[in-house]
Amino acid sequence: RQQKWKSSVSTQAKMPPCDFVPEKYESYPYEHMQKIREQNIAPSLRTYYKKPLLLHQGHMQWLFDHEGRRYLDLFAGIVTVSVGHCHPKVTMATQKQLARLWHTTNIYMYPPIHEYAEKLTSLFPDPLKVVYLTNSGSEANDLAMFMARIHTRNFDIICLRGGYHGSSPYTLGLTSLTSYKHGVANGFGCTTTMLPDVFRGPWGGSHCRDSPVQTVRKCSCTEGACLAKDQYIEQFKDTLNTSMPKTVAGFIAEPIQGVNGAVQYPRNFLKEAYQLIRERGGLCISDEVQAGFGRTGSHFWGFQTHGVVPDIVTLAKGIGNGFPMAAVVTTK
Repeated sequence: RQQKWKSSVSTQAKMPPCDFVPEKYESYPYEHMQKIREQNIAPSLRTYYKKPLLLHQGHMQWLFDHEGRRYLDLFAGIVTVSVGHCHPKVTMATQKQLARLWHTTNIYMYPPIHEYAEKLTSLFPDPLKVVYLTNSGSEANDLAMFMARIHTRNFDIICLRGGYHGSSPYTLGLTSLTSYKHGVANGFGCTTTMLPDVFRGPWGGSHCRDSPVQTVRKCSCTEGACLAKDQYIEQFKDTLNTSMPKTVAGFIAEPIQGVNGAVQYPRNFLKEAYQLIRERGGLCISDEVQAGFGRTGSHFWGFQTHGVVPDIVTLAKGIGNGFPMAAVVTTK
């Protein structure tokens, strides 16, 4: 009879201490909330669990359910709540603004919008100094596509397979993930190309990218020469030469793919791809919705880790810490 192995080390996870006491939950019982969800909430807003959490309150990195249980939030609302739930500084600024003025038309000037535009654009390199505020990442990418087409007077846009750029009818053509595709016409003027994924793709190995997690697959790359990058660039050229017109409107890519699994590209791939697009009259768009606002750790914007300067940058999620806010930053 085989003896069970016993470890002397405790593997039970322990929650860090927390002094915050949540308010008492006073809304409907859990079962009634489930009934409302089934009858009155659109089913497209699906939950991923048989018994989803009924979250009641948040405080910084903590969330509390209807029964007062405390959770350490490692998800941040799909990388949205960058500085924590109900951050005191954000809450105070919001309350102060709501007590002063909620809305005014853009034909007038209002100080905080101008102050914010100046501060935000100061974080970007020249010539990215003009901002247009929107309400969501899909809307920001919608506008970026529209601007690229209007400015270049071209129509076709190239994007990477596995990319997520929104679910609006316009951006759905850029989003290249099966779970977000529906049985409706979309993608007119949008062409996907092979994703330069050294972990799951046909080329790449342990020297192809700067990443804390490397693929165990070995490659024949040497320092400063990435053969995988060269192969993926050849695929990019092939798409441009066979599936696109001689002139294009633009190229959009996340600096690190988010929804598709934190995919990082071989070094210098984006730099060479940007050059190929600009040779064909197109604009380069960096979707920073998930990678921006310091999330890479080393730089404030994801595109800076690639040594490139895009023509258009789109922002959302972390820009508002959960508020419906987004932006398009571009050149004069």
